[in-house]
Amino acid sequence: MRKQKSKTKSMALCGLFTALTAVGAFIKIPVPVVPFTLQFLFTMLAGLLLGGRLGAVSVGLYAFLGLVGLPIFAEGGGLWYLLKPSFGYIIGFVIGSYVTGRMTEKTEGLTFGKILGANFTGLAIVYGAGMVYYYMICNFVIHTPIGLWPLFLYCFLLAVPGDICLCFVAAALAKRLRPVIANM
Repeated sequence: MRKQKSKTKSMALCGLFTALTAVGAFIKIPVPVVPFTLQFLFTMLAGLLLGGRLGAVSVGLYAFLGLVGLPIFAEGGGLWYLLKPSFGYIIGFVIGSYVTGRMTEKTEGLTFGKILGANFTGLAIVYGAGMVYYYMICNFVIHTPIGLWPLFLYCFLLAVPGDICLCFVAAALAKRLRPVIANM
């Protein structure tokens, strides 16, 4: 009975974080120059609260649902999204969620600082994957070349401050929510 409850709990939590990530795509926080969404927050929380494997499953399900046509990405959905330069960030969300979750799965000695470090690692993965994909799609697929400086400026420097703040928010939320989820 305990194993079935654990499996049901895992499925429910994966579904919840898939839904939260989809909702996060539409919660846009208007800031000067580059508005950002809460997708990053929910993908990091998925890894932090569900662990690496289940966090990646929940975010991977989000990506799959968007690619099959559900309009849950920030600008719709469908296979055509693979040709969108920003799709690399969604790939980064899956990988980042996995790595962040794996880095924090051992609960003993898990401090706010260690959680924050895992979040910054996830942030680096998301932006690394996003920027490489953006560069490749723009320069070699859709033939709208972008140089390295504009790529760095628009796809990192102007966008990352909000996500750095979200790293702190996710660490604080995870520190409080991990015991609650463990006792469910």
